[in-house]
Amino acid sequence: MWTPGPEILTCAELTEIDRLTAASGVPTSTLMENAGRQIANEIVKRWTPRRTTVLCGPGNNGGDGYVAARHLQARGWLVELVTVGDHKALKAEAAAMAKLWNGPTRAFDPKEPVHGDLFVDAVFGAGLSRGLSPELSQLFEDIEASDARVVAVDVPSGVGGDQARFLDDVRPWAAALTLTFFRKKPAHVLYPARTACGEIVCVDIGIPAGMLQALATERNIAAGPHLVCTENLDPPLPTPLQADMHKYHRGHCVVVSGPASATGAARLAARGALRVGAGLVTVVGDAKAVETLSPALTAIMVRKTDTAFDLEALLKDKRLNALVVGPGNGIGKSTQERAAVALASAASVVLDADALTSFAGETETLFKLLNERCVLTPHEGEFERLFPGLLARSVNRIEAARTAAKRAGAVILLKGPDTVVAKPEGEAVVNTNAPPDLATAGAGDVLAGIIAGLMAQGVGPFDAARTGAFLHGESGRLAGPGLIAEDLPDLLPEVVQSGGNPP
Repeated sequence: MWTPGPEILTCAELTEIDRLTAASGVPTSTLMENAGRQIANEIVKRWTPRRTTVLCGPGNNGGDGYVAARHLQARGWLVELVTVGDHKALKAEAAAMAKLWNGPTRAFDPKEPVHGDLFVDAVFGAGLSRGLSPELSQLFEDIEASDARVVAVDVPSGVGGDQARFLDDVRPWAAALTLTFFRKKPAHVLYPARTACGEIVCVDIGIPAGMLQALATERNIAAGPHLVCTENLDPPLPTPLQADMHKYHRGHCVVVSGPASATGAARLAARGALRVGAGLVTVVGDAKAVETLSPALTAIMVRKTDTAFDLEALLKDKRLNALVVGPGNGIGKSTQERAAVALASAASVVLDADALTSFAGETETLFKLLNERCVLTPHEGEFERLFPGLLARSVNRIEAARTAAKRAGAVILLKGPDTVVAKPEGEAVVNTNAPPDLATAGAGDVLAGIIAGLMAQGVGPFDAARTGAFLHGESGRLAGPGLIAEDLPDLLPEVVQSGGNPP
């Protein structure tokens, strides 16, 4: 059975793959016929025959719609086709498919109502460069207000496939099902477009698997990470323990605490590190913080480090091989100094929360301290402080994270419901398993600890970040409604034991 790969391709990349496929001997008309048939197949799987209106635009997306209409009609469905735009200018393949349709057809007129129990949106595909006209926007708004379901071809009309949002501030609407071909696009994995897509199904239309390599060859680059972004579906899990291992084989993670009034974030990070498999975890802080931490922790150790110099002395022990700096640390020079000490050590480092904000306005200072052993885990607000205006200037979050990683020279994990992890060299993944229940105080602190705990065990920064995001999402899914951050560490053993896919 065909299954799509994890690659996320831009509209331009998929257009080029279509061209290369045609050059290899597979006609565009064959791809269009296959696409329309697959659309009909997926509809029939989900709904019984009903009055269906297929909305066809003036491009190849409309050509797919003509084919879908024909196949639904052949199965006994009552189908009407409504044309949008100038169909006299259809390209050759789409025009040929239009000629094969012999059912009821009429042109879209905003003054005439469009009826149906099911609609197929084959108006505009992912390559749309401007928003819908007011008349079309109103049409989709009216359809959404009815009980009818919409099946979108490629993406819901009005969505930019790369931008992953409705263009020109068009009123958003949602499809029940979105069918796309060969590989997903950014709009299928990034918000807000992902919400508008409903159920997303990627189907086979006959594009040879070798086309990814052909695209890489044409661009004279290596296939894989430098070519595309991927969906974070199967990240590397921690290596199973060996019978003769002891705790120091599993690494020693250090979490830097904030003041006595803000030790909770460090405790959450520390529990995340310990539960994901680090052999030892120590929380360090000043004397007053230690007084607060000591009664609250058992398996996790506590050490007093009143100053950055104390932390530097502690880190001379090379067994302390991973650190978390930032959660609850406070914003200012003291946190900067502790981050600098951590980054100058031989350990792997996760910089989160206050450790990032403390360098707002002094980003070049931070970038000079970073190295290949670092992971930065900003949410959008922290990202903006480090990379002012970059999100707004970027096509989407994938591009922004890649640019930031290259500029910083370190792995960037841009947090959100669609967390993006990027390497300086360009490899990137989008994590898509995080439930909305994770939008709760302290969840990010646990994530920082999970990543550091994985690095303590010898997992590289990029793999630790992507695996941490995945395990964090699965733990959140397992917890479900009512989740609080304290729940997450205790769910990690079950998630890891199940191979990352608990029931």
